[in-house]
Amino acid sequence: MPEGKRPEENGSGISRRDFFKTSTAGAVSTALISKQGMAAPGEVTKFGPDPVKIKLIVNGKGRGLKVEPRVTLLDALRNELDVTGPKKVCDRATCGACTVLMDGKPVYACSILAIEAEGKQIVTAEGLGSPDKMHPIQKAFVENDAQQCGFCTPGFVVACQSFLEENPNPSVKDIEEGLGGNLCRCGTYKGIREAVLETAAKGGIDA
Repeated sequence: MPEGKRPEENGSGISRRDFFKTSTAGAVSTALISKQGMAAPGEVTKFGPDPVKIKLIVNGKGRGLKVEPRVTLLDALRNELDVTGPKKVCDRATCGACTVLMDGKPVYACSILAIEAEGKQIVTAEGLGSPDKMHPIQKAFVENDAQQCGFCTPGFVVACQSFLEENPNPSVKDIEEGLGGNLCRCGTYKGIREAVLETAAKGGIDA
């Protein structure tokens, strides 16, 4: 080792100490990047622990509420807005009973924070149709006896609607793979497959 050279120095003239200082600063800066661009530490918005006011757009209507930042979209819908179609079953994003559409894409409402959904279009089974004016996929579920206990049904209906938008003429294999994120503890998969096939055969979700 040349005389007078510190152990942490390298040939570039930058010591390991300086390198780690620079790397740490870069990592912190990266963590503060927002969707709008680079944010300085003082500009980072913090929420909680107290409740905050938010506005959710649910089935085409703006709904104001006040929730703690830790509250999930599922709990906000069910407990604060009385939208009970999405069911709280596993609460671990594995069963699909809480499936809703967020900006047209199916998501598990139990895995999304309510504040994350602010300003986005949320559609639940209630928003697809009503008892006197059912959505085609809802009619098909009834006609094919595709529901039993009913806990998974609203999530399945929403997932099927989204699936048929992407796959208007699906095969049985397509249905099994496309709806793999939703589970039915009663085992009504045959009825669900037939409901999807019937809806597609009758002209799809816009029939």
